[in-house]
Amino acid sequence: MREKTSPSSGAVPWLVRPSARSWHCAPAPAEVRKFHASLPGYTPTPLTELPPLAEELELGRVFVKDESARLGLPAFKVLGASWAVHLALAARTRGPVTLVCATDGNHGRAVARLARLHDRRAHVFVPQDIHPDTAAAIAGEGAAVTRVPGPYEEAVRRADEAARAPDAVLIQDTAWEGYETIPGWIVQGYSTLCAETDEQVAAAGAAAPGLVAVPVGVGSLAQAVVTHYRSRTTTPGPALLSVEPESAACLLASLARDAPVDVGTGETTMAGLNCGTLSSTAWPVLRAGLDAAVTVTDTDSARASRDLAALGVSSGPCGAAALAGVRALLTGDGAGERRERLGLGPDSVAVLLSTEGMAANPHSLP
Repeated sequence: MREKTSPSSGAVPWLVRPSARSWHCAPAPAEVRKFHASLPGYTPTPLTELPPLAEELELGRVFVKDESARLGLPAFKVLGASWAVHLALAARTRGPVTLVCATDGNHGRAVARLARLHDRRAHVFVPQDIHPDTAAAIAGEGAAVTRVPGPYEEAVRRADEAARAPDAVLIQDTAWEGYETIPGWIVQGYSTLCAETDEQVAAAGAAAPGLVAVPVGVGSLAQAVVTHYRSRTTTPGPALLSVEPESAACLLASLARDAPVDVGTGETTMAGLNCGTLSSTAWPVLRAGLDAAVTVTDTDSARASRDLAALGVSSGPCGAAALAGVRALLTGDGAGERRERLGLGPDSVAVLLSTEGMAANPHSLP
């Protein structure tokens, strides 16, 4: 069953799917976490409890997974890129290799950093509206940066073309027909974030989460989150909520139609979520195992970013979207019905995935 609530009479654009928690899948490989733990400088990112948010949202406990400093970079993307580059280079034992990708920021910087650490070249394609400081950060890692006259999807197309050279390999965090293996490795890499969260929630003496909120661009992180929680067969698991910019809500549109939908994207400060096409491998997992989807505005994410900063958590617009989405559902007109549909009560535990720090996104507001 699916239901979409229209954005009228104080309601919010959202969709809920009660059957999602009955779906199960295979887990990510256990060796991913072992690989990350072996990297120099690895340490789990903080899981910060924020009682003021629990009070505001009328929940038992609220935690924020803070990805503002992950392996020396200000976002979670290096988890997926490092695992994928490790496997890709292991398969290319001879000759020079150039790592190629498209990005709207954090993924490209992660690939560029890994290329430098592995003494390889990197070529990163970026959309025309990328912030100059973001492009400069990627170039500062030693990568060649090509600005494409078009949106993110055009940058992906150009990167794919460039990666057809014999000495190049495409390290892209979105999949399409015929290109699934490396994006699958990237999704596996994100599983470390989920495993850390489990351990940290337990260490805090909290009950298992009743709600996990994840920002969505092409859907790869959400795919990892759904895979992690729906690979458990002993418990129904938490409600899993996706959050997108209202100007780039390809997942919400796809769930509403029950088929992949490409959408035109507009301008948004949530640059890392400004994607109009879902990863082809993410879609079937999200269709089957995601409980709910919601969209938020730039104003919503900016407010959430400021509020998290005041509570000691550095979160850019993309990362703060998780809080903005939970606020949209759990406060205001109709909140009681939405809580009931998600199975949330006053003792429920929520985990918000803050995927980037303010330093990752020049659009962040003070």
